Amino acid sequence: MGRRQQVILILILGALSTISPFSIDMYLPGFPAIAEDLNTSIHIVQFSLTSYFVGIAVGQLLYGPLLDRFGRKQPLYAGLAIYIVASIGCAVTHSADALIAMRFLQAIGGCAGMVAAHALVRDLFPVERTAQVFSWIILVIMVSPMIAPAAGGYITVAFGWHAVFIVLAALALLFMIAVYIYLPDGKKPDPGLSLRPPVVIRTFLTVSRQRQFLLYTVAGGVATAAPFAYIAGSADVFMNIYHTSEQEYGWIFAFIAFFIIGSSQLNHILLRYFTSEQIIRTSLTFQTILGAALLALTLVGAPNMYVLIGLTAIFLMGQGLTGPNANALSLAPFSRHVGSAASLSGSFRMGMGGLVTALVSVLHNGTAIPMISVMVGCVFAGYAILLLGVPYLPTANPTQLGDDAVTI
Repeated sequence: MGRRQQVILILILGALSTISPFSIDMYLPGFPAIAEDLNTSIHIVQFSLTSYFVGIAVGQLLYGPLLDRFGRKQPLYAGLAIYIVASIGCAVTHSADALIAMRFLQAIGGCAGMVAAHALVRDLFPVERTAQVFSWIILVIMVSPMIAPAAGGYITVAFGWHAVFIVLAALALLFMIAVYIYLPDGKKPDPGLSLRPPVVIRTFLTVSRQRQFLLYTVAGGVATAAPFAYIAGSADVFMNIYHTSEQEYGWIFAFIAFFIIGSSQLNHILLRYFTSEQIIRTSLTFQTILGAALLALTLVGAPNMYVLIGLTAIFLMGQGLTGPNANALSLAPFSRHVGSAASLSGSFRMGMGGLVTALVSVLHNGTAIPMISVMVGCVFAGYAILLLGVPYLPTANPTQLGDDAVTI
């Protein structure tokens, strides 16, 4: 595979993976306008984030078996079509309940891109390169938090919040065209894989009993739920407590995303000298120490806005190191059931995202404490799970394991 072809593949896989980040980030600056237009509160609008994360968690469990059974492209086309229809539904809705329902359906469609992209990385690249490829994909993904909130803020001011969802539908259509023209088929359909619920459940159970998969899915998924707490609470914190405008909030979001992008690219360099296991452990250690300081500062009183922005940005840098390495290590043991493993891992991550966004909404008290405490708690819990689980892993090289590797 030539370098130009690799770049095109990574860009397309990254674009497919940005569907959900764009869907999450682009409408955040419009929360006050949405709440006013739908005659509700930002607190209620936040539940449209929760429904989106729940939809991703459910959808990924569906797409994993479909991608293994029918190949990568056909389920992907179906998901993108559902996403386009649901995005238009979001644009024309006139109630908070309808928006929450349409966001759930939007997530069901959009998560096809995320699961397919993860499975195709394992299909198209050698296993020893997957952590690096995931880092490049995360670079593409992380550009979206720099672009989406700022763009969403300007779109909301100029055309209204409804237009944001029309733009999302148009982007999904462009991605579908790029998939059709440029993306290889990846793993061929496997007619031997049954879609009967008992068989699908048995496959998921087989995947989940693989020790390495279980540890890095759970520890990584819990730790990397921290940004979802930030996403859920940041619009309220910066626009209601610190009184920033839609555009200013978009730039704050972009600034923090820049730090995550930088750390994800630092991962490329670190992988030349350290293993993925070493990087994850060091990253979570750093986040745990800084998180304790950030939480203590927030508990004693509302910090200066610029101090809060700076510490949050440095704290979330760890996500760019933990995420790609946890993904690579969780999928490394598999060959035949990569789609199911990717969907189960992704479903857990998004389920955690739904849980933490709901928790931030429930704990809402007009301060930054709910957002910061949930962010820091995610990292604390993920770090503890990692430390407790590592002694129970097999000693074999994780890139040499197979589907039948040590299970529990």
